[in-house]
Amino acid sequence: MKIMKAIENFFMKIFKKNNKVGAALAVVGILTGLLILFIIANIYNVNIDGKIADGRPDEAITVQIVFAMLSWLGVSAGALWVMVLYGFINNAKWAWFWGAVAATVQLLAGFFPMIPAASIDLPTPTIWVFMIAIGLWFGMLFVGGVDIRIITLAFVSGLAYVLTYIDGVGAISRYQTEPEGFVNGMYAMSQMVNWWGAAAWAVFIFALIGRKSWTIPMGIFAASMSMFGGYPVGLTDVIAVKGNFSMFLVAPIMSTGLLIYLLLPGTKNMITEWRNS
Repeated sequence: MKIMKAIENFFMKIFKKNNKVGAALAVVGILTGLLILFIIANIYNVNIDGKIADGRPDEAITVQIVFAMLSWLGVSAGALWVMVLYGFINNAKWAWFWGAVAATVQLLAGFFPMIPAASIDLPTPTIWVFMIAIGLWFGMLFVGGVDIRIITLAFVSGLAYVLTYIDGVGAISRYQTEPEGFVNGMYAMSQMVNWWGAAAWAVFIFALIGRKSWTIPMGIFAASMSMFGGYPVGLTDVIAVKGNFSMFLVAPIMSTGLLIYLLLPGTKNMITEWRNS
């Protein structure tokens, strides 16, 4: 705990309420939005062709849908950074919060495209987007003076956010490869539930760092969405398709742990203390 406190004090001394640092990070965020656009445009058809050559046309269609979607989100986050830059230049108190929102979106845009590319031994240049977005995310929270315990909870929830989104992506591919019937239908019915669950986790993170009174109810909803979307497809995957552990289960298991944590009295006290500080 002493080490964590020392790290927190070090970064808070440099970043906390420092609008010049915030503005510099916002410029990096704007450039990152453009970087997402050019990188994904460059690897888009290469990954589609690579999946087809690998004998996975289902994953090629998944890439076709998801890469475009993540580019749209990542570039939009770059535009949001322009607003954040304006906020920091004008010493607006809201600037760091919306910077954290933009970085959260860019984290996802940078992370997922690495997975299909790595599976067929193609380069994964979006790792640079992911690494920059991590730095921007932590930077915004330190500029906002967010408590290290809240940052830790937000980070773990961010993992659930990314993994729940990936469950929705996996369901697109599974839907195409399974013959018509219950299993095929299960992937179709659960796909968007997982993407909504990922969005719910993102909103929980924003509520948490933004000191909203509805933070814990939002977290309960997000965890439940991830569980309702992840367990059915995960268990279907185990029983009807693979016969062993399914990666679909990682997100709902993590969300179950977070749900239990959010229901603990100590967690409520910590979040209330942060909200009232």
